[in-house]
Amino acid sequence: MQGKDRSRGSGSLVAQVGESLRQAILSGQYAAGDKLPSEHELTETHSVSRTVVREAVAALRSDGLVEVRQGAGIFVLGADPSLSGRKVDKARVASDLEVLEIRTPVEIEAAGLAALRRSPAQEEAIFECHRKILQCIETDRSIREADLELHVAIAEATNNPLFKHFLESQGAAIIPQSRLVPETRTAEQTAYRKLIHREHEAIVVAISDRDDQAARNAMREHLVGSQARYRNLLKDLRSFTS
Repeated sequence: MQGKDRSRGSGSLVAQVGESLRQAILSGQYAAGDKLPSEHELTETHSVSRTVVREAVAALRSDGLVEVRQGAGIFVLGADPSLSGRKVDKARVASDLEVLEIRTPVEIEAAGLAALRRSPAQEEAIFECHRKILQCIETDRSIREADLELHVAIAEATNNPLFKHFLESQGAAIIPQSRLVPETRTAEQTAYRKLIHREHEAIVVAISDRDDQAARNAMREHLVGSQARYRNLLKDLRSFTS
């Protein structure tokens, strides 16, 4: 069998096996939650080595179509790669939405107060956090930590410690973990991060200009927009699992 793999090219075999399994999933032959044939069965069915099967499964896993459960086997995550690739569920998205809803009125007011009260040093700290987000985007890194730092810096610029305390008491949970765009879809992920950066920029500029109303409006647009994105995702997930 190994000789057959080498003569035909292991790369092409991986693609062939992967495509065969992908089509079986997308066509509904294997539904979400179904267990795929064992590694041994797949090697026999496709007349390939275990290495080829493992690489094919790894590709499907990277695309979010399957997950490998140690000691249990390979399970299908979903027939729609645009949803399954997100690796999120309704409970997780609903929780993220709840966090956004409670943040919105608090941070709208924080942005307005920061515009009126920020010191030059606090203004510079806000700009520095904003620059960090852009650096993350340009180097294709997660913006989550830098995003949190920016919102905390704005809260601190209110010079009311309760705003900062509120955000810090929630910890990293204030920046939702659910991914609206799969990490494997690089162009879309970058576009999404740039959208967040532009929304942040409007907030930062308004605070720098000491325009409290513009700062409130920009923060409202950012957080209400985030809520809308998560509601749309939740709607998609409900339709997908209904």
